[in-house]
Amino acid sequence: MNFYAIKAIYLFEMSRTFRTITQSLLAPVISTILYFVVFGSAIGSKIQTIEGISYGVFIVPGLVMLSVLMQSITNASFAIYFPKFIGTINELLSAPVSTLDIIIGYIGAAATKSFSIGILILLTAHLFVPLNIIHPFYMISFLLLTCFTFCLFGFIIGLWAKNFEQLNLVPMLIITPLVFLGGSFYSISMLPLFWQKLSMFNPVVYLISGFRWTFFNVSDFSFTISLIATISFATLCLIIIFYMFKTSYKIRT
Repeated sequence: MNFYAIKAIYLFEMSRTFRTITQSLLAPVISTILYFVVFGSAIGSKIQTIEGISYGVFIVPGLVMLSVLMQSITNASFAIYFPKFIGTINELLSAPVSTLDIIIGYIGAAATKSFSIGILILLTAHLFVPLNIIHPFYMISFLLLTCFTFCLFGFIIGLWAKNFEQLNLVPMLIITPLVFLGGSFYSISMLPLFWQKLSMFNPVVYLISGFRWTFFNVSDFSFTISLIATISFATLCLIIIFYMFKTSYKIRT
């Protein structure tokens, strides 16, 4: 393992974040504040509690997951797409750097960004609602695992995409609807029976449910199931990335 290469890739990606600090960190926080104003105040005045939890507090895990998933995918996909787009990825591939080194460097930086955004959103939430996290260790661990998993997924999208349209296709047309339909702002138990069963095919439901359990000890599905589903998806993404590098699938253009 080339630690010098990993450090170089990681620091380069993090320096890019600091150059665009407004877009990278402040924009997601501002968007979350707007969600609190719209959903927490407007809708929250109509829905007092869900499963004994104040609606404004109940939506916090969903808001964090909404931002973290989108930021993880966006950060990782753009990070690897640009070297491929401008051709500098060829220099990286010809250097004495392994696939694992590249993954750790890029995914580590992207996960650091999305994790930081998740923590910032949690701190912002404290300004609006009284928030008490029952399982803080599990919350931090699950948040890190989610960031890592969806950064891997975003990395795949960045390698696969031929242009900027494809780069934004999956996050906007697939991930965003899945998050909004995954129980971010409501409990699955509130849906009719048919839609409850249909929601079980939405993978994001398990993420939000497991993350919500770490806050309130309340969830639609077992935390163990959420954990297994997330780890399985991360493993699958790793296998796909190694295969894409081994076969140079859409990497050299």
